Amino acid sequence: MEAPLYSGFPFDPSDSTGAQRAYWVGPRHLAGDDGRLYDTVADVLGGLGWTSLTIVRGRQEPDEEPEDRQVIRSTVLHISPDSLCWAQWMLADEPFHLGDLPIAWQVSARTDTSGPAEWAVYFTPDVPGEAVADFLVALDARPHPAVPHVRPELVLDAVTAHGWLRDVDQSAGATDPTFISHVSLGEVPPLIQDADPRALTAGSGEPGPDGWQAWAQPAPGAPCLWAVSFSASVPHDLVAAFAASLSSTAAVLRRVVPEATRERLLWTPAG
Repeated sequence: MEAPLYSGFPFDPSDSTGAQRAYWVGPRHLAGDDGRLYDTVADVLGGLGWTSLTIVRGRQEPDEEPEDRQVIRSTVLHISPDSLCWAQWMLADEPFHLGDLPIAWQVSARTDTSGPAEWAVYFTPDVPGEAVADFLVALDARPHPAVPHVRPELVLDAVTAHGWLRDVDQSAGATDPTFISHVSLGEVPPLIQDADPRALTAGSGEPGPDGWQAWAQPAPGAPCLWAVSFSASVPHDLVAAFAASLSSTAAVLRRVVPEATRERLLWTPAG
């Protein structure tokens, strides 16, 4: 849904009763996740028929009541109906970091149910939930989720169609008109899982395969707002689905926006 946006008066997230107001906000890539990245994605996966499993790890003293048990770690895993794809909510399970940000969602796929993951994608908090959801919808619709797609230009076509600019410094990269958000095909960060054998040599001085990376940095030298890493074998059409949603000019509904980008957002009250 698109809505006219403007910034004629201060963004006020609450009304006189203390309730949070809702706003249509843009651009999407700077709007954050509304503090609902788990719920947004989990609702979409539930609608697609994915099964959710919760693993809870805890500690209970011998004389302690069950309700007083200390929960140490918990993982929520969502599995596709054909068991070829899965999405794991990692934020509560001591995740590793990407761009100094913790990983929130990890998505993986394989060619058959007896094999390991062929590729993985990692999303930090404040990635717009709509873009993660659209990536997963595209993944769910793909008959063979681990079969590669050989046209990386699809990703750049997706963002330039929404007004993003190709990066003049590299052949496979683009940025939004404010130079805050970026997509780039290049070096993959450490610990990103991929079945390409070249990925195993990246730490031994040999170049590994390139993968798509995306991030938003509100100001030079400032911390990233969010980051996404696609391992080298993620099909380019799936990356393009994420990129098209991320760069969409359609407004998104928000009650909470990132402090770092608040002044750059256009918005209008919902309803």
